[in-house]
Amino acid sequence: MFKNIKRINQMTIGFENIDSIPKLVKDFLKKNLEGFQGKIFDLENFKNQITEKQNSYSDNKREILYNTIFSQNQEEQMSPKQLEFLLSLKDKNTFTITTGHQLNLFTGSVFFVYKILQTIKTAEFLKSNFPEFNFVPVFWMATEDHDFDEINHFKTREHYYEIKGNAGGDVGNIKIDETFFIQEFEKEFKDNLYGTELILWIKKAYQKGKTHTQAIRYLVNQLFSDYGLLTIDGNEKELKNQVKDIFRKELLSNQLFETTKNQRKFLEVNYGKVQVNPREINLFYLTETRNRIEKIGNDYFILDTDLKFSEEEILNELDNHPEKFSPNAVLRPAYQETIMPNLAYVGGNAEIMYWIELKDYFESINLPFPILIPRNSMLFLEEKTFRKIENSGLKIEDFFGNFAEVINQKILDNNEIKTLLEKKEQDLINSFSEIKTKAEQTDKTFVNLVNAEETRQLKSFKRMQKRLLKAEKIKQSEKFDQMQNLFLKVHPGGTWQERVFNFSVFYADFGKQWIADSYQLMDVQKSELIISFM
Repeated sequence: MFKNIKRINQMTIGFENIDSIPKLVKDFLKKNLEGFQGKIFDLENFKNQITEKQNSYSDNKREILYNTIFSQNQEEQMSPKQLEFLLSLKDKNTFTITTGHQLNLFTGSVFFVYKILQTIKTAEFLKSNFPEFNFVPVFWMATEDHDFDEINHFKTREHYYEIKGNAGGDVGNIKIDETFFIQEFEKEFKDNLYGTELILWIKKAYQKGKTHTQAIRYLVNQLFSDYGLLTIDGNEKELKNQVKDIFRKELLSNQLFETTKNQRKFLEVNYGKVQVNPREINLFYLTETRNRIEKIGNDYFILDTDLKFSEEEILNELDNHPEKFSPNAVLRPAYQETIMPNLAYVGGNAEIMYWIELKDYFESINLPFPILIPRNSMLFLEEKTFRKIENSGLKIEDFFGNFAEVINQKILDNNEIKTLLEKKEQDLINSFSEIKTKAEQTDKTFVNLVNAEETRQLKSFKRMQKRLLKAEKIKQSEKFDQMQNLFLKVHPGGTWQERVFNFSVFYADFGKQWIADSYQLMDVQKSELIISFM
């Protein structure tokens, strides 16, 4: 796809103009969310964030962070820019910009790439505005997740690839024991311009015996080392030593659950949902598997195992083996922000929404709450698809609203029967309005009869309009099918392109130039969908 085609055009659609962007995210971006005006992308906010973080992050933490990242990346050949960024972490004037993701097979869906590129470019943007400070882009590897079914697959245009593994434990330590999917991948991409590069990467990343942590670290390094991106795995004893107090409060007083009650109630009342409901204890215990900790009576049970601790025993276990305790999705932000000199988190809409739940909790543990940056979305379309959209009379914006309604309108454009029905319907409404005015001078039961008759006759018009639409869809079936097919070109499988295809779909024909182009297309000061016509 896209082979030998040069970019001809691009456009953007702001998140505020896209129906599927959650209202909570829109209100956050528009500064309509009370208490979060200082946590959106703004240079003055970043200036304040730098001061706040600088005053709360110690030299000792910097040394531990440097040593951890250096140690974890021993297998990789780090680029000069990575080494420069890594060394700068020791400097009190250095801060991180972070994003994170699961360890999806071969990176999973392509937005994995976009969110990292936005993180890198945000760090670059801040350096240009605050040259006296350093800003390091960091990718947080979700190695401790245990839902293997969420990460064991990816999709291209031609195939769905999947791998098996011993589910139940932290996915980062699951070892690769089957490589059949690589043979199929090689068949699909061997003739593409950059297919050989992709094949070499997937073969090296997913060698038998390697872990998913090693695989993703290698791939991220291949894609982003020249940009200086650093990776970090939170599943590390020295890092978890720093959050023992947070974990202890979680075990003893359900602090996260209690301090987020008001915000969760606010979100439920005003937005109809809470993205992630925290538990009373938001910790897992790591053995060969990763199991939730639950307090029953005076004891702590490791669910689905025979393990049980008294309060004294589990606190001793935490003191001696903090690496065995694993935060869940809503506790991880506090862990991340404790161990890094972080200013901002770049995340998808769902991530931003559960971070918004946590501001009061952060205050309760005296931890600076970061600036939140909803990641940009991207869409790459072929030139011929763009031309077909133009020729159909549609606009690209139509594909990100109520497309069914758009199709209905197009099918009935300039339809004489539709116009006649609408005119007669309005005549009916006017006639009944006149009758009702007179009817009010007589018996109430007569007024009720008039209202009922108006309702009955108007329903008849609605039925006729529906039947007309159905008849026109049959009559204009070719036009209807063309618009439906265009929708699937824009939304493969009925959803956003970036949530379906793997990066290999685009990389195979353009290589690192596609990475560079995607990077250039982004405006980190905006939250928008970026559409590029190729």
